[in-house]
Amino acid sequence: QVQLVESGGGLVQPGGSLRLSCAASGIIISVMGWYRQAPGKQRELVAAITSGGMTNYADSVKGRFTISRDNAKNTVYLQMNNLKPEDTAVYYCNARSLVSGLGSWGQGTQVTVSS
Repeated sequence: QVQLVESGGGLVQPGGSLRLSCAASGIIISVMGWYRQAPGKQRELVAAITSGGMTNYADSVKGRFTISRDNAKNTVYLQMNNLKPEDTAVYYCNARSLVSGLGSWGQGTQVTVSS
């Protein structure tokens, strides 16, 4: 059974930092990624990383967010710096199975950027 456990969300002031973590179990992973969904908006890709370390970022977070991965721990991280109010959203971890190609989702963690 695939399980993704996220942590690290919270309330932070503009300009602050947060680090999200997502630990996966029950799955052999090819690509791991972070998505976010703000109220009234569609879920969007924030960043993704392959097992080989190749990364992809949304233009809105380039230079501020960094995705990394510990393959031995099946864990992906998202370091978010210089946070802006528009980064406020529920952040979801996604892991794509190397075997089936299907993705699994975490439960989501709220990130709120406000003064």
